[in-house]
Amino acid sequence: MNREELILKWLDNNLNPQELEAFKKLEDYNDLVKLNTSLQAFKVDNYDTSAALENILSTIKSKKQQPKHWFKPLMRVAAILAVCFSLYYYTTTLDTTIKTEYAQKTTIELPDASSVSLNAKSLLVFNKKDWKKERNVELKGEAFFKVAKGSSFNVITKSGTVTVYGTQFNVKHWDNYFEVICYEGLVGVTHNSLETKLKPGDSFLIIDGKIIAKEKENRSTPSWLNNESTFKSLPYKMVIAEFERQYNVDITLLGIDSTQLFTGSFTHDNLDVALKSITLPLHVTYSKTNNTITLKRE
Repeated sequence: MNREELILKWLDNNLNPQELEAFKKLEDYNDLVKLNTSLQAFKVDNYDTSAALENILSTIKSKKQQPKHWFKPLMRVAAILAVCFSLYYYTTTLDTTIKTEYAQKTTIELPDASSVSLNAKSLLVFNKKDWKKERNVELKGEAFFKVAKGSSFNVITKSGTVTVYGTQFNVKHWDNYFEVICYEGLVGVTHNSLETKLKPGDSFLIIDGKIIAKEKENRSTPSWLNNESTFKSLPYKMVIAEFERQYNVDITLLGIDSTQLFTGSFTHDNLDVALKSITLPLHVTYSKTNNTITLKRE
């Protein structure tokens, strides 16, 4: 494979291991890598990298009659320009990914000025460049959306899609758990091709594939925004999973039915107080060893 093909495949991130080794042996390899690093902030809307390289190589071929020592510099310019414009295009097509770790929360702004608050161990993905055409936000975890007036977009999870009509709402999506609570305005939740409209105080909850009826929500915002997790008749395993996310600990249950329902809450800023909140109501004891907590029935 010649150097032009290697460069093009490198620009498309399409080199196999053998081709990558050959690319690393190119005379200009270090220059190309340095340019790649320095041009990360450059952006343009659209650029055909292959056409750009072809035009430059055509210019080079037209100069074959010139002394041979001009060829390598011109090839270097061609490669660098191709990388430059490819990076322009590449940086505008990347998705924006926001991720929180254990015991971490953050708030970001979407391209339409809507704000999103992410709870611990959550992931949000959207594309700024395509926002006007495809207003889709992918979510894994929990997030509270405060939508800018007049805006609309879709929040996509593996369990269902939430269609925004201008509102404030909370979406929680974990394995075998999907919940949407509307706090203001109106949202539509599509699950198995059926849409359910939620008004303020309405909830949509699925646990282990079953739709669960819930009472009206009286809060104006979700409790986790104020560093507290609240539960109403939810399986104890959901409480434990949320506790692990908020405190970055591993919890082991001994002699405890994880499917029993729990009603209560725990704070996010005091481990011992939080442990008492989830153990005392069920007459459960706990012990701590480094980052591991064991809960045991008395």
